[in-house]
Parts: sequence; C-alpha cells; structure tokens
Amino acid sequence: MTDIVFLGKHEVGEKVYEWLCDQDDANVLAMLTQKEQLSIVHKTNPELIISGGFQHIIPESVLNVPDLGCINMHGSYLPYNRGGNTNVWPLIDQTPAGVSLHYMTPELDGGPIIDRRKIETQPNDTAKSLLTRMRREAIQQFKQAWPEIRDNTVETIPQPQDGGTYHSRSEFIDLWEIDLEESATYQEVIDHLRALTHPPYNNAYFKSDGKKYFVELSIKPVENLNETPGNYAERSENN
Repeated sequence: MTDIVFLGKHEVGEKVYEWLCDQDDANVLAMLTQKEQLSIVHKTNPELIISGGFQHIIPESVLNVPDLGCINMHGSYLPYNRGGNTNVWPLIDQTPAGVSLHYMTPELDGGPIIDRRKIETQPNDTAKSLLTRMRREAIQQFKQAWPEIRDNTVETIPQPQDGGTYHSRSEFIDLWEIDLEESATYQEVIDHLRALTHPPYNNAYFKSDGKKYFVELSIKPVENLNETPGNYAERSENN
C-alpha cells in the first residue's frame, strides 16, 4: 500500500482524491490545500505526493521528501501552456490542447512527463466545453497510469528545453477587455470570444458611453449543410 499526501482540490483533483481513497493499494494520509500545511509532509513522510490543483509553489525541500516523487496533474499538452488558464490558450493561439501527468521539479510544470494526451478542439468549443472534456480525460489518464506510478515502473519522457509556451494569470486578465477600435479578422474575434466564454463567469467585456457590457459567444453546429439562416419575419410568415 502506497502512503500518499494529496495537494490541492480542483474538480479533477477532488475526483482523483476520492478514487484513491477507495483503492486498496493507496493510503491517503492527508489532503492539503494551504501553503502553511506543507509542514505536514515532513511529519507524515509519504512515499508519494500528488498535486491536483494546489495553488502554491511547492518548495524543493518538500519535493525531496517522497521516495516515489511528486506528481502533478496539469491541464495542458506539455510543454505547451505551462501556467494557468490552460483551456483558454489553445483557442486563442491554436496550441495543442490536452492533459499531462508529470513529475514535479522546482521548475513550474517542467518535470519529466509520465503521460500526455492531446484533445482535439472543435470550431464550436468554448473555454467551458473544452475544459469539460479535459477534466474527463485527466481523470481517466490518472486511473490508467496509477499501477505504474504505484509500482515505480513509469517510463518518462523529458520535456523539451526549448519550445512550448507559458502563460500567467495577468495575460489572461489582459484578454478580458475588448478594444472596439482594434482591427481583427472574423476568425480572431470568434476565437477570442469563445476562449473567454465560460458561464457562469463573466470574462469578455467592452465599454461604450460610460457603460460596461459583458459578452459571451454561442456557436451552434448545423447537421444539415443545406439549412439556411432565416429571420424572424420569414419564419413567422411560414407559421
């Protein structure tokens, strides 16, 4: 049985934490969500640390404790989109979307990769729909990788030292306000808005005449390619 300390609690982390608690080969010693709680790692001396949404930098002194290492569940296809808001950037800059499991090192999201999986984006994806698929895949990814993680038989691949991308929280915030005077293609506008559409959160907005307006984008796929748009008046006449 593997002694584990679990860090963080985003939606994927919570599901994986609950799953591990039900496994006969896992002994979850603690769930930590605050930086001040990291001293518990030294007290419990776990064999393995798993991070699923921990919002703080983990010091090297903690990373060095478990014999089986520290594993992070990251919502991107590494080395692309290190950092945060990983469901947004594939829609903005067409980098690969995906999920990755990797061993943690002092470098943020930079350790050896255990497993990574691409998730294809669709023209009607929003940040919310893409995140839903990413979360579903990340849970399955961990469950399938668990036996090799537990038995310490993982064959990792190193992350490239060049290439890849990183995005900070401030870069995401910079996307929120839409400059109505800025020129862009229709594709760029659509991609920008769908990347910021994540109800119930209000992200994209513009200002006009001293007022602020939030914007969301709804894209509906059409099965019948011969279907043509019709305005309300035309449809009313046919009823």
